[in-house]
Amino acid sequence: MHTIRLTPLEEDTGTRLDSFLSRRVEGLTRSAAARLLAEGCVTCDGAVPGKSYRIAGGEELCVTLPEAEEPEAVPQDIPLDVVYEDEDVIVVNKPVGMVVHPAPGHPDGTLVNALLHHCGDSLSGIGGEKRPGIVHRIDRDTSGLIIAAKNDAAHLALAAQLADHTLARTYECLSVAGGRPAITHWEVLARYPGVTHLRCRLETGRTHQIRVHLAYIGHPILGDTVYGNRKPVPGLTGQCLHATGLRFLHPRTGRPVELTCPRPEEFERMLVKLQKRI
Repeated sequence: MHTIRLTPLEEDTGTRLDSFLSRRVEGLTRSAAARLLAEGCVTCDGAVPGKSYRIAGGEELCVTLPEAEEPEAVPQDIPLDVVYEDEDVIVVNKPVGMVVHPAPGHPDGTLVNALLHHCGDSLSGIGGEKRPGIVHRIDRDTSGLIIAAKNDAAHLALAAQLADHTLARTYECLSVAGGRPAITHWEVLARYPGVTHLRCRLETGRTHQIRVHLAYIGHPILGDTVYGNRKPVPGLTGQCLHATGLRFLHPRTGRPVELTCPRPEEFERMLVKLQKRI
């Protein structure tokens, strides 16, 4: 078992706890959250809340999740948008909605399943059977560039670059206005009524880092139903966040590799709509 600690945001006030948990804990359905509550696996400031508890704001929630056996990763013939590939690495433009590796609730149809079919046995074993070749991850509903290692030497070299920040990841997003205009490593690409087009650069790799940081300063990402507005945005299947750039030193040659990929169609359509408002 492992425990997750969560602190609700101001906009979560009044939300039923089971609904809140299903949005903030990846892969957890509302019915599964209700079962955890009934089994006493959730505490609020150290006490077990009732099943109809609503978020008050400022409380600390601890969720104890039972160990779940992860599904075995098997090759699946899933189309991949390969941006770069050689004998050591492969870089893919991941679509919105694709999970990176198999996990409870997502047994197949993942990037790993597709990579196993595409690469065969040529993937690093450092990530184990469930995450072969996976050096870093991006959220299911975030699109863009992700790199995987084809051998252990490449994996170790890329992991070291990830740790010392020489593996640079650049994102574009549409941020909803409503708070202090301050965030580390960001630049404004365009401003629209109520929405700002940003480019963000990651240094660390914490879970949902850009989404959490922007929401904290009052500028949640458009379409982010977990940290932003709970209502889906028409025309978006996920949040408007795209990993558009990736820069790293090739693990074999040491030469810099810099890659970009275009924004997905729904991101572009949203930009067109925003431009018409000006």
